[in-house]
Amino acid sequence: MEEYHESNTKPVLMLRQFHDPMLTEAGCDEAGRGCLAGPVFAAAVILPKDYVNHTLNDSKKLTPRQRNSLRDDILKNAMAWSIASCSNTEIDTMNILRASITAMHRATDGLSMTPQLLLIDGNRFYPYKNIPHLTVVRGDATFLSIAAASVLAKTERDHFMEELDALCPHYGWRHNKGYPTADHRRAIMEHGVTEWHRLTFNLRELQTELRFL
Repeated sequence: MEEYHESNTKPVLMLRQFHDPMLTEAGCDEAGRGCLAGPVFAAAVILPKDYVNHTLNDSKKLTPRQRNSLRDDILKNAMAWSIASCSNTEIDTMNILRASITAMHRATDGLSMTPQLLLIDGNRFYPYKNIPHLTVVRGDATFLSIAAASVLAKTERDHFMEELDALCPHYGWRHNKGYPTADHRRAIMEHGVTEWHRLTFNLRELQTELRFL
């Protein structure tokens, strides 16, 4: 979608507002899938059909300041929103794909209104009740509702990991948010794993990697 403004001759690109104007759509996305520690968070968001925001995009493309500002705007303007998670122990039990989808199911459970279509970021999803769904590769850079979900999931998870950093200061979670940075991997080798780590990653492979860091 392109909108033109008199003060700017260049087009301002905005993500798509909806897939079907006749349906109540909820965008769903997760954050933390590739981490070594902490839960995976997911969000579901129903936006008004006329919602406009030229900054909203895939949360990974935004600065922390932009994400926090957008979070406030989404919470203020969304028709319904919900955030949920799957713990690191659940991830170890059911695998990260199933845990990510389970978190999205839980987020959808928490919506104050029932959507008629789920817009899912990615290419994998398990059916949720009797609600149709559409998987969209790079959906968080395609639909506003999915991008909104990505922002809520990302900001919620970042805040959670920052709080955990105070309990486990050796791992740098305030900065790396549980992702497999070199410093995080070194800290695991030096201090071992915590109750918040996902134990399904391969520690032997991790040890091999560290020899070359």
